[in-house]
Amino acid sequence: MRQYVNSDKKTLEKVVCNWCGRDLKLENGVVLEGVFPGEARWGYFSGKDGEIHSFDLCEACYDHLLKSFQIPATVEEETELL
Repeated sequence: MRQYVNSDKKTLEKVVCNWCGRDLKLENGVVLEGVFPGEARWGYFSGKDGEIHSFDLCEACYDHLLKSFQIPATVEEETELL
């Protein structure tokens, strides 16, 4: 869950893991640890037509989620980090 300083959503004030509720480390609007920002835009033929769901997971909760998959996620190496 992200909270911003202003309604323009340019400067982060707080990021909280939606699973465990822990505040993530933030400095000057920059998250200083691993975070998974998830977003789902639901379309036709779902029970959530027109809804947008968004959430943030800390790295530990993301790892916990991945371990519950029946089919593992595809993992590739990033050759250039930004």
